[in-house]
Amino acid sequence: MTVPGWPEVFRGTQAIAAGLVTRGRLRGPEFQRLLPDTYAPAGPVDLRLRSLAAYLWAGPGAVLCGYSAAELLGASCASIGAPAEVVVTAGRAGARSRQGVIVRRDVLHPGEITEVDGVRVTSRMRTAFDLARWRSPTEGIVAVDALARGAFAPDLLLNFTVRYAGLRGVRKILDALTWADARSGSPPETRLRLLLVRAGLPRPVPQHPVLDDERRRALWLDLAWPEHRLAVEYDGDDHFATPEKARADAQRHTRLVAAGWRVLRYTAHEMRHEPDRIVAEVRRALGLPRRDARQRDLSISHDP
Repeated sequence: MTVPGWPEVFRGTQAIAAGLVTRGRLRGPEFQRLLPDTYAPAGPVDLRLRSLAAYLWAGPGAVLCGYSAAELLGASCASIGAPAEVVVTAGRAGARSRQGVIVRRDVLHPGEITEVDGVRVTSRMRTAFDLARWRSPTEGIVAVDALARGAFAPDLLLNFTVRYAGLRGVRKILDALTWADARSGSPPETRLRLLLVRAGLPRPVPQHPVLDDERRRALWLDLAWPEHRLAVEYDGDDHFATPEKARADAQRHTRLVAAGWRVLRYTAHEMRHEPDRIVAEVRRALGLPRRDARQRDLSISHDP
């Protein structure tokens, strides 16, 4: 007897019926209950695991959507602790939202559903469309960038605004497309770019290549203003993960400076707590005049 999801995430009753585990063993320290009759081996639980559990628990016809779909599609863009999201056919009785799982009832076109390792998820474009209308302006754009990267032009989402003109939040798609850029290398890079351009700075070029002639390879900049030879980089925790990584990062920085580039580097902590300082520093580096209080009041206001 085949048990879907075994041994990563599975229905307990099915595993018992197949003789893979006893009821007593299932209740012991070896396994953990994620949802009713839905189990996984004991250990850390991330969004992917919660999503697979929600998919099994929701039953036939379920499709992972939102951040869950993005996670399985390789476009992770959710914050830590985000709930799993699953869509069921509108009007269908059964699973309801609960702690850790959002159950949505919606209509999906057959072409908006794909499979990842046997799990049904909304397509990249449908997932981007949904997250752009469900989430805050900033996080919606982050999701569009992550899902569009190397897959589709964000402007294609306009087709969904026509098909689903009456859905909640659909007007937010036009704003998202104003700021989206599929060249973005990661969600933090998108957030950093939005912080700068929404403050009135010129749009940078995401993932701009700089040729290192000596080593005959390209160095890719997170955000760049090539005409100013200015780069802005996001420094995530991985930059300091090991001494080897930190050393390689320092060497890369040196090569860029030697090539005539100025490089400003910022962390997530600085983006959260010192956004005005970041904007001011980049503005000075670009040689732009300081904006007065009245200009700042007239700027577009968005979620941080």
